[in-house]
Amino acid sequence: MGKDLAMDDNNDYEVVIIGAGICGLATAVSLQKKGIKSVVMEASESLRNITGAAITIHQNGWRALDHLGVADTLRRTTIPIQSERMVELDGWKQQKSSIKGETRCLRRKDLIDTLYAALPPATVKFGCKLESIKFDSKTTKSVLQFNDGSFIIAKVVIGCEGGTSIVANFLNLKTTKMFPFCEVRGLSNYPNGHSFDYEFTRFRKNNNLVGRTPIDDKLVYWFCTQPLIPGDERSWEDPESIRRSTLALLNDYPQEIKKMIEIADASSLSFSHLRYRSPLELLTGSFCKGKVTVAGDAMHVMGPFLGQGGSSGLEDAVVIASNLDQKGLDHVEDAFDLYVKKRRMRVVGLSVQTYLTGMLLGASSSLKKFMYFVLLSLLFHNPSGHVDYDCGGV
Repeated sequence: MGKDLAMDDNNDYEVVIIGAGICGLATAVSLQKKGIKSVVMEASESLRNITGAAITIHQNGWRALDHLGVADTLRRTTIPIQSERMVELDGWKQQKSSIKGETRCLRRKDLIDTLYAALPPATVKFGCKLESIKFDSKTTKSVLQFNDGSFIIAKVVIGCEGGTSIVANFLNLKTTKMFPFCEVRGLSNYPNGHSFDYEFTRFRKNNNLVGRTPIDDKLVYWFCTQPLIPGDERSWEDPESIRRSTLALLNDYPQEIKKMIEIADASSLSFSHLRYRSPLELLTGSFCKGKVTVAGDAMHVMGPFLGQGGSSGLEDAVVIASNLDQKGLDHVEDAFDLYVKKRRMRVVGLSVQTYLTGMLLGASSSLKKFMYFVLLSLLFHNPSGHVDYDCGGV
């Protein structure tokens, strides 16, 4: 399309993206490749490339990154994961299987930095925390109010600001729900190299789950998923408190697991309650209103149990830009309606499978495990079929 959609002197924008996380930056890159310029409003004062540890990208995510034109750059930062293994520590049972398609674990910083570098200078405006969004019926545009009292007028708004999205609230989406789990994540560096296989390994014992994935020959990403304890007053803001609490929880785990946590980079340690948007709302919710829509976690935040949260946001970015390019900015409503139609059943399927997988992993009784296993078997005959999706082929 090629039209310059930058801001004019009246604070009037054409395309505004809220949030400079993975999905927000990817959406801006995808639009840019279609000749559609945008501006990204980010609440923080600088690029959020420090928080968060790593993200698993499966075959479908790499296809999205190929469409965005950044995949080859990112492939140089990580190694392919060939297999996955589940170790039941209670009985030392192991199950190993091959991984379908290209799977790699990326440092979140590498992904954020690469997407940011692919954008023209000044595309992202920092320190812009959205406070409210209102629709102007006279102009059919949106008035975006920020917490410093400033405002802008936007023809097109795409909310990519996560599970607590202001834009999602504007669309009357319900508050996200909480899994009965929480998760600690971190990165551990082995200066002389680690001895781990290039596989995704999970260790389970006492309703706790530890996952480990090499990023390269020296850097390892890990997580610890544990039951959520109501009223837990432990301090999860301080990295060293996170480390101590996690080591205490995994006191009877193998020494290599405890060592991995002991040497973890303190700045990479994080704790979060796992949240999701219910499959029913994904099936029935309104994800666009006029020229406003949502993408990424703002639309379909899901648990990490399939490793598809980030990749599904990358898919959103590609599909949004393709539809806006196809329909044109004079028919944004049609483009967004088509985008939601294309994405709805995809994210419903991912959400259901993710939810059931998470509940199976965390089930405390044999009956519950059997129930979730049967449901997964009935609904998803091909458990790895979710990686076959190509967002550029829809």
